[in-house]
Amino acid sequence: MNLLHNFFFNVYPYICLSVFLMGSLARFDRDQYTWKSDSSQLLRKGQLRWGSNLFHLGILFLFFGHSVGLLTPHWVYEPFITPAHKQLVAVVAGGVAGAVCFVGLTLLLHRRIFDPRIRLTSHRTDLLILVVLWCQLVLGLVTLPFSLGHSDGTVMLALSEWAQRIVTFRPDANGLIPLDWPYKVHLVLGMTIFLLFPFSRLVHVWSGFGTLAYVLRPYQVVRSRRIGLPHGSRSTR
Repeated sequence: MNLLHNFFFNVYPYICLSVFLMGSLARFDRDQYTWKSDSSQLLRKGQLRWGSNLFHLGILFLFFGHSVGLLTPHWVYEPFITPAHKQLVAVVAGGVAGAVCFVGLTLLLHRRIFDPRIRLTSHRTDLLILVVLWCQLVLGLVTLPFSLGHSDGTVMLALSEWAQRIVTFRPDANGLIPLDWPYKVHLVLGMTIFLLFPFSRLVHVWSGFGTLAYVLRPYQVVRSRRIGLPHGSRSTR
């Protein structure tokens, strides 16, 4: 058990991050025409609209919430909020966002599985990644009662300490040993999503973040160029 614990929480994160970064780069370099999210909006548009909007709204909140919550050092927020209060805020906000995301993803998964036309046009990886995301959301919601049972904030501190040590290349997973099993499975499955990322339609997320660079780019100056025409002639379009 100690060997498995050490592998999954000290070694496996770097395997997943390496495949995530290098695989995304290789996918963009070799298969740019597959760098997209296949659309099926002509079929059952109403369910797609509700499912997609709810899913993306919830998943974006969860992604940035997890990133800020796990990677922000304790000393940054300590003057303003205690670990116990921070954990309570994370449970409430994460619970609401997780429920919204769960409803949206369930609609999308139901649409993919039970509509014969959409199922025939769906890749197996599309269904796989939706199922993995759905299981990850369920596990995340399962951890909420466990977090309420540890209202002193120790769980939040242990998870943050582990995540910050991973990104600073000082892995130490000893603090995760006392945690309940839903947290550990949730972490492993979350890292596995990064491992599957380059091989699925999730790569289109990079394009979404790429639009931020487009919005912030400087204006392009375009000047008109007048071309002299012979006397009596006129320009045509």
